[in-house]
Amino acid sequence: TRRALIRRLLDGGVNWIDTAQNYGDGRSEEALGWLLAELPAAERPYVSTKFTLDLANLDDIPGQIEAALAGSLNRLGMDRVTLYQLHNPLGEGSLDIEHVLRPGGVCDALDGLRQRGLIGHTGFTALGDPAQCRQLIESGRMASAQVYYNLLNPSAGQPIGDGWSTSNFDGLIEACADNGVAVMNIRTFAAGVLASPIEHGREIPITANAELAIEQARARQVFDLLGDRYGSGAQTALRFGLANAGVSCIVIGLAELAHLEEALAGAAMGPLPDEAIEQLRPLWASDFAE
Repeated sequence: TRRALIRRLLDGGVNWIDTAQNYGDGRSEEALGWLLAELPAAERPYVSTKFTLDLANLDDIPGQIEAALAGSLNRLGMDRVTLYQLHNPLGEGSLDIEHVLRPGGVCDALDGLRQRGLIGHTGFTALGDPAQCRQLIESGRMASAQVYYNLLNPSAGQPIGDGWSTSNFDGLIEACADNGVAVMNIRTFAAGVLASPIEHGREIPITANAELAIEQARARQVFDLLGDRYGSGAQTALRFGLANAGVSCIVIGLAELAHLEEALAGAAMGPLPDEAIEQLRPLWASDFAE
């Protein structure tokens, strides 16, 4: 099944696979390692992976990152990755921006790995405090940002109302465009809530006040308006991301070959048209008030 998946995504035009050291405790990287090793070098997609810092051990950030990368490269069976990304959210109670930008911090450590040829580019996951995410984007130290953006929370790329009750990502897509930072759109399916009304057991909202029942209710409001005129729920959600010119790529997860076929067919439909997005603006302006 995994071999068939790799073959189909390559045939479908997908040229990038994103993983992380903590996806399945390394099993995702291990699986990619043997799968990609079976392909001719010229056919292999780009690979990005991510590291998560232990906040109790920030005295040696370079050592942590180097050890994490060594483990990832070993599991992947590679001597370098195209993109290496910080996975910790930023802000109070997590990883503060000071640890990222200070001398000897995350950015300096990543620059050293890049100079040694172990990584091609550096990026981060733009979750946590939006102000700190913006500061990192504006620092010029990162080539890419994984930005939360979907039909239920479009705040990274669309205007919202003053009473917005969940995380406000405060125009981060525009900030990336202004600073030459690539946007990898994450959570386009809102952990699956937008893709299907059938629960798969891993729907874990990660934004403020966004309980699963609230997310599901908001998804119903979206599709009460749009129906199936723009494809399935997953296809409509995917096309929404494609409609933002500031998005460089969309990172999706899937569990079955059929999910890949559905996504490829959705991408072939093209970006969600303006008229559909205009229908949703009252929902966003009212914070989904009934």
